[in-house]
Amino acid sequence: MPGRASLSAVARAVPETGPPSQRHEQAGAAARPAGGCRPGAPAAAGAAAAEPHLQRPSPDHRANEMKQNDKTMCMLEERQKNDIRNMNKAISEFQKNFQKPETRREFDLSDPQALKKDKPARLSDSDPRCTVSGLQKFMGEDLNYDQRMKFQKEQLREWSLQQQRAWKKALADQKFADDLYDKNRIQLDQKTMEQQQKEEENKRAVCAATKDFNRTQAAELAERRKLEKYQKMKDDMDEISSLLQGDLLSENPEQAVSSFGRHRVITDRWKGMTQDQLMAIRYSQQQQVLEKLRLKEEERQRDAEWDRQSIQAARAQLILERHQQRQNRECRRALDNVNAELCQEQKSKNIYLKEAAYSNFPTDQYYAQFNTTSR
Repeated sequence: MPGRASLSAVARAVPETGPPSQRHEQAGAAARPAGGCRPGAPAAAGAAAAEPHLQRPSPDHRANEMKQNDKTMCMLEERQKNDIRNMNKAISEFQKNFQKPETRREFDLSDPQALKKDKPARLSDSDPRCTVSGLQKFMGEDLNYDQRMKFQKEQLREWSLQQQRAWKKALADQKFADDLYDKNRIQLDQKTMEQQQKEEENKRAVCAATKDFNRTQAAELAERRKLEKYQKMKDDMDEISSLLQGDLLSENPEQAVSSFGRHRVITDRWKGMTQDQLMAIRYSQQQQVLEKLRLKEEERQRDAEWDRQSIQAARAQLILERHQQRQNRECRRALDNVNAELCQEQKSKNIYLKEAAYSNFPTDQYYAQFNTTSR
């Protein structure tokens, strides 16, 4: 911002008078803003309190320091005025050189040479000023209407001749294509007839070969069925003799033993369990019944213990809820008291604001202090 100097510039602007220690104090006083304390003032005050043997500056020294500050402020104000003057001068020069009246957007409304510079409403058909909203040019009202109509008639005549030539050429091409199609169709029909004759001859040959093949296959099938019937009869006789002499009909208990172990049996050969096996199964069933009774008793005792603990937990929960409700009522009562006090304070504050704080209205002198400069 113009007119604002750094601390180093202010320190250089202070005249160097007196001993070095005094010059240092003067520079520090000049760098300090008027009406406030310089940064680090609390630390300096603490240091002064910690060292009582240091002497405070005399009144004369303080007066000299204030004079030096006033001089510095006068210099800064003078510099700010010069900067503002130079800025206004530069703006005036810029407006004079680069913002002339003829460069303004609305200059054509007040141009004294407007009638001399004015042009006719329409110079040519391609005049960019002839827009749609200007209504200066319509379809068929161009300047070269006669030449355009002559050219269009010539063009239509040429198009008509071209269409006649194209039509004649198309008729000739269509006739040639029809003749060529008829010729190709006759050739294709001849080839189709020859192909059908060859197919019929091939079919007769295939039918004769198929008939001979089927006769051979029928003879082979009859011979194969005869052999299969003989083999089946032989296999049936062998199976009957094996069953009559085997362990199934003789009821041998060893035949039911599986090859995977003595504890496994073959179901289609098993004839039943022995008395020892039945006794072992009944004993195992009795043991299972006793074990199930024991498990039921344990489950009953566990359910009873669980019911007792549930009742105790419910009783403790009920006591805790009643205690929580009492605490909530007490907290609600205390909160209502606090809200009532706050409401009373708010009412008192509103009364004070309406009757005392907001009763003074600003005068014309208060508004006159604004917008007093050009900035």
